[in-house]
Amino acid sequence: MRTFDLSPLYRSAIGFDRLVNLLEQRAETAPSYPPYNIELVSEDKYRIVMALAGFTRNEIEITSERDTLLVTGRKQKDDVQRTFLHRGIAQRDFEQRFQLANHVKVVSAGFDNGILTIELAREVPEAFKPRKIAIADANGNTDNVQVLEQPGQQQHAA
Repeated sequence: MRTFDLSPLYRSAIGFDRLVNLLEQRAETAPSYPPYNIELVSEDKYRIVMALAGFTRNEIEITSERDTLLVTGRKQKDDVQRTFLHRGIAQRDFEQRFQLANHVKVVSAGFDNGILTIELAREVPEAFKPRKIAIADANGNTDNVQVLEQPGQQQHAA
């Protein structure tokens, strides 16, 4: 098992303790079942693709709560008694959690031919987008820099 020294992050990244803890936990307990891919589709769009051979749509549940996406598979019990000479397709129950970054939402999900596809998008509210802050001199002048609109105020030029 590899270990990573994440202490340099503490020197320059303030308030990311939770992120570092998640990275450390993930390195220790990376699940291998079911297999999945995480794709970056575009700048703010993501896709999770999971291979769920032997499952039906009714045996899969997707739940999104706050910053966690939970995909659960509960295999229905088969009444037929089978004797396997080789069993290579795992059809056991699973629970897979994904930590979602701020403002990442589930857009849609689809299941076709044993492949579960979950589409996600980052939707940053206007209040959290970057804005330019005017810097005034000692006299309070801002050299005609336009101050961005604050909630409940009208836009004005200084």
